[in-house]
Amino acid sequence: MKPTRVTSVLESLMSTRWPVFIWGPPGVGKSSVVSAIAKTGRLNLIDIRASLLDPTDIRGIPYIKEDEAKWSPPSFLPNDPKSKGVLFFDELNAAPPLVQASLYQLTLDRKVGEYSLPDGWRIIAAGNRAEDASIVFRMPAALTNRFIHLDFEVDVDDWIAWAIDHHIHPLVIGFIRTRRELLFDMRNIERAFPTPRSWEMLSDILGSLGSPREAADVLIGVVGEGAAMEFLGFCDTAISEDLIKDIIKDPGKAKLPTELGNTYALISYLSSRSKEAVVMKAAANLLDRLNPEMAVLLVRDVIRVNPKIVSEQGYLAFVEKHSDLLT
Repeated sequence: MKPTRVTSVLESLMSTRWPVFIWGPPGVGKSSVVSAIAKTGRLNLIDIRASLLDPTDIRGIPYIKEDEAKWSPPSFLPNDPKSKGVLFFDELNAAPPLVQASLYQLTLDRKVGEYSLPDGWRIIAAGNRAEDASIVFRMPAALTNRFIHLDFEVDVDDWIAWAIDHHIHPLVIGFIRTRRELLFDMRNIERAFPTPRSWEMLSDILGSLGSPREAADVLIGVVGEGAAMEFLGFCDTAISEDLIKDIIKDPGKAKLPTELGNTYALISYLSSRSKEAVVMKAAANLLDRLNPEMAVLLVRDVIRVNPKIVSEQGYLAFVEKHSDLLT
């Protein structure tokens, strides 16, 4: 199931009380989707790493009151009866069986010990699969049967749309467009391997360690040696920022890249900076000079960042000429 589909399903299920379990390999964005759902719905989010819990952490600590044993629930669980939110148990199936038993009662009955989960809260859990080379414990059938199960799949187009919205470095977006299979690759798992999360990490550190080539030893430790070497090769031949600035200054006459990877890099740079009016206008005026398929890609990317491009003359002329490509 694509991330956008998982998001849509979760949004719909927020109106029900049924708990949801998201299955998927590490680093693909399961927790990010849950966080986005809570933010979009203006819901509180309590993110609990189930694998780090002790069985008593959920039930609480016993105490004596008026010669009677009571249970003091943990402070991290919501206690405002009027509050609304998402209780997210990440790495649930990596939790030891005794912890799973405590969470089972909370999931099944929405209560554990003397604690009751407020009506406005929904339960979402996530975990890796056994085939993901992760340490997991078999979940009791009664617990798994209580969840709605969603399989989270990596989708390059979904990720690129997310990357544009979250200001991922244009070189990273351009590279993944060129080498789509390297967005996620667990064939050679050592310490580092390429995942959506590790490419986000790489994007964050680019520029803080000098040029990509100067930071080669660090990049290997983020996405693994194979993916890092291919990314560095892409960066070595990528269109320079000076040439991109020339194109922005004179989109009608400046020399355009002919190599596919550099065209992707140009599109990524323009779309990521299209909040700037001059860049947005340049992108609109460039459409008629690009291959129609590349122009459509640029249009869709820029619209995500700056919808004002639809009022530009260059965009209107392109739409009139290629309306069939934009449907």
